[in-house]
Amino acid sequence: MHDVNIDIDKGEFVALVGPSGCGKSTLLRLLSGLEEVSSGEIFFDDEKVNGLPPAQREIAMVFQSYALYPHMNVYKNLSFGLENLSMEKEEIKKRITAAAKMLDLEPYLDRKPKALSGGQRQRVAIGRAIVRNPRVFLFDEPLSNLDAKLRVQTRSELTRLHKKLATTMIYVTHDQIEAMTMAQKIVVVNQGRVEQVGKPLELFERPANKFVAEFIGSPKMNMFPAKITDIQEGQLEISSTALGQLSLPMMLDEARVGDEVSVGIRPSHIEVVEASDGVPFTISNIESMGHETFIYGQVPELEEEVVVHIAKNFVAEAGERLTLAFPQEFIHLFSEKSAKAFERVAL
Repeated sequence: MHDVNIDIDKGEFVALVGPSGCGKSTLLRLLSGLEEVSSGEIFFDDEKVNGLPPAQREIAMVFQSYALYPHMNVYKNLSFGLENLSMEKEEIKKRITAAAKMLDLEPYLDRKPKALSGGQRQRVAIGRAIVRNPRVFLFDEPLSNLDAKLRVQTRSELTRLHKKLATTMIYVTHDQIEAMTMAQKIVVVNQGRVEQVGKPLELFERPANKFVAEFIGSPKMNMFPAKITDIQEGQLEISSTALGQLSLPMMLDEARVGDEVSVGIRPSHIEVVEASDGVPFTISNIESMGHETFIYGQVPELEEEVVVHIAKNFVAEAGERLTLAFPQEFIHLFSEKSAKAFERVAL
């Protein structure tokens, strides 16, 4: 991890996202005390916790694997950690009753893990964290073992749970849809560095660099190579073999005439038009979901596939030709030298 500097507010739900191996789980393990910090400091409120072992940090961790004791029933799985802390039986019972009610586990307290579904087992793992009444919850890809339907359901349950408990939650996932729908703040990690921190919509609408632009959003942002041909005050002239000549109200201090750039636009912002002066597009594949359609295809002078998202059913065939328009207000521009996003100039 390099130059990581993040503030997480009390009671906030924060998602750490990034590709496999980017360092998000390492960051979680540093917060929990499972990894040693070689430099820098970690504070919980005003308390520096670098030297504290995990047990003294008042955190509770939920892992990708449920890690339940197979020979114990649900009640015993929930009570085991509290018994090790020599907590009074009445207090243990009170906490388990409250957690079981919150997670709809009351009918299953006498069952062993093998008699539970995947979603129920994950709820037991979450319940084991809740009964500890921690300062911080740490989740390490807790839904990745669940099927798609159950993932959506458990995602909703976790969001409701956060509102009830109002406890700080830090959630690691490689699934940016999970992050976008659950988190109040997202931290995008890549190769051990924090690329951007912000609210979900902020990252979607104003990505700081090309990596964030392509990682946040599904399908990813379309990119078109281009060159800067002229720089005026508050205005850039861009030449793209795929899109033609563009005049954009954008600036970046390091930009120079002749620099290579990437023009980015999200699939949902591309328009299919009747006019003949747009960009020709040949369909290679269509995915129709009934309420929305994803169209894949090619534009001239570009090897990469272009994706168009239409928020309704759209009837077309592979091989058919369409004309696309790229509304200027939705265009993003990125430097190929630094990958930084150009800032839009207010007109």
